Amino acid sequence: MTAASFGARLETVLETSGGLCVGIDPHPWLLEQWGLPTSASGVRELGLRAVEAAAGSAGVVKPQVAFFERWGSAGFAALEDVLTAARDAGLLVVGDAKRGDVGSTMDGYAEAWFAPDSPLRVDALTVSPYLGFGSLQGTIDRARQVGAGVFVLAATSNPEARAGQTALVTGADGASRTLAAGIVDQVRDDDQAAGETRLGSVGLVLGATVDLASYGIDTASLAGVPVLAPGFGHQGARVSDLRSLYGSAARNVLVSTSRGVLAAGPDGMAEAVRDAAEEVRTCLA
Repeated sequence: MTAASFGARLETVLETSGGLCVGIDPHPWLLEQWGLPTSASGVRELGLRAVEAAAGSAGVVKPQVAFFERWGSAGFAALEDVLTAARDAGLLVVGDAKRGDVGSTMDGYAEAWFAPDSPLRVDALTVSPYLGFGSLQGTIDRARQVGAGVFVLAATSNPEARAGQTALVTGADGASRTLAAGIVDQVRDDDQAAGETRLGSVGLVLGATVDLASYGIDTASLAGVPVLAPGFGHQGARVSDLRSLYGSAARNVLVSTSRGVLAAGPDGMAEAVRDAAEEVRTCLA
């Protein structure tokens, strides 16, 4: 049986559960606030509780791999437990690993994160195109084979990225555009070439604190492209600005918040997730 595409599965989640994506970022200060040890067992416990709080209110969770990787093999074991719990809860999982390397190395990452028998398997993975978009093609192909997806970094919210991402480059058509806008074009073309005419399996990371127009990105060009949008909550972006930030593509956006709900603590997080999910739905009504 052919697996349903990630784009199709994401579209279902957006329609049924809404666009909230709960980031699982177990910062040391959050572990302390939650009364948990700063250790692999601490990040495991926070991750499992975050999954429990998200289930039923949000449709997507996004573990930040670095906070688990910090603890070596014990941290990866903790991440595996969190991923299993999220799958068992019926949540889509975006692994926030931002992998980006030469093609053959990316093939190895693709097996680690997408192979059906991998304990690290996720529904989608964040990837970096800055070794050339073509270096991601094998990863994209492998993702599609198993019904998974990727979110390609394009316009990120960290200010030190602006100079590189707004640099002008000349495309194959001879036109000049920003590097970020060129990535948008390549992602859209890849989805269309795969015949994904509604919501594609290759999406974009477009920070909510970024002025997309100043990066040369026209929101009208995002039709049919999933968008992972970090920056809401703690980083300052407001959910009420969702439509003004992403225009007609707002319904394709995963509104990512992590510290904004995790800071509510173990007793308040479930309510914080419910409130955030309702705010997203209300803004798109």
